Amino acid sequence: MGCYAVKLEISRSIGKFVFDRRAIALLVFASILVAGHAWLRAHPENNPWAPLDLRDPPGWATQSKLAAIGSDTEACRAVLERSEVQFDVLASQGSGACARPDRTILSESLLQPGNPAMTCPAAIGLHLWLEKSLQPAAMQKFGQEIASIQHLGVYNCRRLYGRSEGAWSEHATGNAVDIAGFTLSDGTTISVLSDWDDGGAKGEFLSRVRDDACAMFGTVLSPDYNAAHRDHFHLDQAERAWGVCR
Repeated sequence: MGCYAVKLEISRSIGKFVFDRRAIALLVFASILVAGHAWLRAHPENNPWAPLDLRDPPGWATQSKLAAIGSDTEACRAVLERSEVQFDVLASQGSGACARPDRTILSESLLQPGNPAMTCPAAIGLHLWLEKSLQPAAMQKFGQEIASIQHLGVYNCRRLYGRSEGAWSEHATGNAVDIAGFTLSDGTTISVLSDWDDGGAKGEFLSRVRDDACAMFGTVLSPDYNAAHRDHFHLDQAERAWGVCR
């Protein structure tokens, strides 16, 4: 074989090698796309394009989906319906800064006293917290479920800290709930005021569920924040660029 023929053959081989590498790269890329699509389909909690379903475990896309609901009441209630969460809708109340066009009641919130109405986004946060954090943590720490959740109120037409001027509280529209404690199935009570600094299971439980709430609410304030919250967790769904967790 002449020198020219050898060079031609080498050139053809290199050309084929480059082509083969490109073909292999395309096949690998296609395989990754198919595998990724299948994984996202199997893990909708991590898929930002999958509709929010509260029955799914919390994932890295859950919080962004919650934030995307914003104040869209109809979209929020569609999430509750899709997730097969039972709820009731009450007529609008109030006016001005304290108008309440969204008054949603969860059928199984465990809140006491009564079962107060709140905004749909707050109701979603409470449902997720109960199902994905409170009950699992109670079973792990105490071997039993939570029977009731004690609250200090949802709706209160007032400004922040009861001031005469300044920003309005999320309580003014029922977009917040203050949680004081929990009662377990055997009657054992867990109090934010009495047990926050407890060095045992009660204190650990309270710290854990406070941290978990930060992925489900726009604002979480606890005794770590200030003295005004020494006896409760403040949980609200204020629309924020960044969540507040203290």
